[in-house]
Amino acid sequence: MNKLSAELLKDMISWRHHIHQYPEIALDVHETAAFVASSLKSAGLEVHEGIGKTGVVGVLRMGENPERKAIALRADLDAIAIEEENDFEYRSCHANKMHACGHDGHTTMLLGAAHHLAKHGDFEGTVYFVFQPDEEYGTGAISMLKDGLFERFPAQEIYGMHNLPGLELGKIEMRTGGTMASETLFEIKVKGVGGHASSPHRINDPIIPASQIMSSIQAIVSRAVNPLEATVVSITEVLTDGARNVIPSNITIKGDSRTFSNENIAIVEKRMKEIVEGTCVAFGMDGEVSTVTEFPVSYNAEEQTEIAERAAKAVVGDKNVITGCIPKSFSEDFAFLAQEVPACYVFIGNGVEGNHGMMLHNPQYDFNDAALEIGASYWCSLVEISLG
Repeated sequence: MNKLSAELLKDMISWRHHIHQYPEIALDVHETAAFVASSLKSAGLEVHEGIGKTGVVGVLRMGENPERKAIALRADLDAIAIEEENDFEYRSCHANKMHACGHDGHTTMLLGAAHHLAKHGDFEGTVYFVFQPDEEYGTGAISMLKDGLFERFPAQEIYGMHNLPGLELGKIEMRTGGTMASETLFEIKVKGVGGHASSPHRINDPIIPASQIMSSIQAIVSRAVNPLEATVVSITEVLTDGARNVIPSNITIKGDSRTFSNENIAIVEKRMKEIVEGTCVAFGMDGEVSTVTEFPVSYNAEEQTEIAERAAKAVVGDKNVITGCIPKSFSEDFAFLAQEVPACYVFIGNGVEGNHGMMLHNPQYDFNDAALEIGASYWCSLVEISLG
């Protein structure tokens, strides 16, 4: 393990508690970004601020030929809009804002790695420490990309990490290929002819075909998608312009689908359109489907996952590294970064007990300070393996 000093570990706990106590959300992470930039500067890094509004990039070059290879390490800065229920000393000071996803820990682990590598790094190349705003609402990665992230900081690889409650402290898991799901939002519109509920024979009721559509699209997963490839289609909203005694003219059905391959994204969209169009034609109505893929599948590249595996084993030992883990059904805007350069995203155990085992986004969740050294050491190990 890259041995972090006791002084640095003490500082990291203090940093984490400070960031937790003063959470900020979305792209408006000005104070958090300023704190990160100041810390990076104190470690002697070259620091760039205001990327994608509030993103920060620290640059560390080492060796005789630092241009030989460059990699990027990414952490997220933002909190989420919920009220914290914890009562410890460093609980959130901001109403309806809380670090309930552990981004305070992610930021601190990457800061700790930057400080350690600046003093003790043994590699030849360049490391870009990327601190990204607004992962939760999904605009941060795109904002930084639009602001020229990889043009200004031309990394050849990028790596990410997330804590995982329920995974034992001291364990790290990963997989090659689809790691976090895509998310595609869909909206189905069924257009009939509404009117008084007493005279259904004089109208064209869209409720009947809409009901059949909702039932039929559930068969997409069971009959059009390979049963070995996880896919979910969920209807989450049904809206009408009717009333208690009025059959509506229009029905809107909204929902999302999640999967782990671009092929299945296309299959779900194609079958959904066929079902809507065919059902509406059968009832003499118009129907349409619109889809927006909010997040693509997050892919771990084979070579970068092998590097991550070696780094993790160097830190926690072979038996504590889980390869080929089950892919996660949540989505992450790290996927946009992984579309640009080869990437690997891993999960670090946050523990199973108390606040540390609480589900992410729970108002009683807390990042596990005992994971800080593990995560920072993993980053340091990864840098020295990739750039060694």
